[in-house]
Amino acid sequence: MTDSELDAAGITEPHLRDAYVRCRQLNAEHGRTYFLATRMLTPAQRPAVHALYGFARFADDIVDLPPTGATTSDIETALGEVTDALFSGLRTGQSRDPILAAVIDTAHRYTITNDLFNDFLASMRMDLFTTSYPDRAALEIYTRGSAEVIGLQVLPVLGTVSSRAEAAPAAAALGLAFQLTNFLRDVAEDFERGRVYLPADELDSYDVDSELLGWCVSHRRTEPRVTRALTDQIATTRQIYRRAERGIAMLSPISRPCVRAAFVLYSEILNRIEAADYDVFSRRATVGRRRKATVAAAAYAQALWSRRPASRWAMAPVNHEV
Repeated sequence: MTDSELDAAGITEPHLRDAYVRCRQLNAEHGRTYFLATRMLTPAQRPAVHALYGFARFADDIVDLPPTGATTSDIETALGEVTDALFSGLRTGQSRDPILAAVIDTAHRYTITNDLFNDFLASMRMDLFTTSYPDRAALEIYTRGSAEVIGLQVLPVLGTVSSRAEAAPAAAALGLAFQLTNFLRDVAEDFERGRVYLPADELDSYDVDSELLGWCVSHRRTEPRVTRALTDQIATTRQIYRRAERGIAMLSPISRPCVRAAFVLYSEILNRIEAADYDVFSRRATVGRRRKATVAAAAYAQALWSRRPASRWAMAPVNHEV
């Protein structure tokens, strides 16, 4: 992280500066689309987004990338220790752990409520014991903490021109749309980890079950019934993107180019799945570098324009209230 970003955010303590740098490194390494979109934000906003992403990645890796030989009990213990350390830090305002130190500082700066972190960690624990979801209502219990709260955590950093409460449903929907897109892109990878994140009853309506998904994974091809089921899942996910899109206009003008870029790039993964004839078993649907560069360049130009002092958009009020 550049010193100018830390200076702009008012982060002066050496250990906190180091903590935010570590989170930025995690974002740059693992969240490439998110990191690219974050570059559209003002320098003062970027450290907080890196901190929130860094913590989410940190907790997720405890569950998905445990040390060799670790048992479920070991992972649960490790996640419990992080949970205790986080909430202790949220009470005291500090932590020795660099990732926790950054996210705790961000939570205090932007009045991000503890319940959002609690819901997130509850979903991480679900991944230890839940391998499938009978219906969308059951899946929504998981995605509330694993996806929707991420949108709600980032919302005060982005700022709004409406009340935060009015913008919150769309922010939650955007987090959900991004994760449902991940579920569709990563069907094979998730199955190999012993998990299915697509509602079982919706798959069953197309005569798709775990056995058939396993056949697709082992043969690296998409069976016609699975194609029809994925078509339906993509249609549902696009409906959620439409709900989320309405919230972009509620954001601070300086934040809209960033969110719009992430919205466009992530939603286009669905297009790539369709263009590949729904082959999510032998390849990973991605948006190409040229397309990313085109979207990013346009968003960056819009971001710079929105920051101009003379711009009427730059003068719009920003609402950080809880």
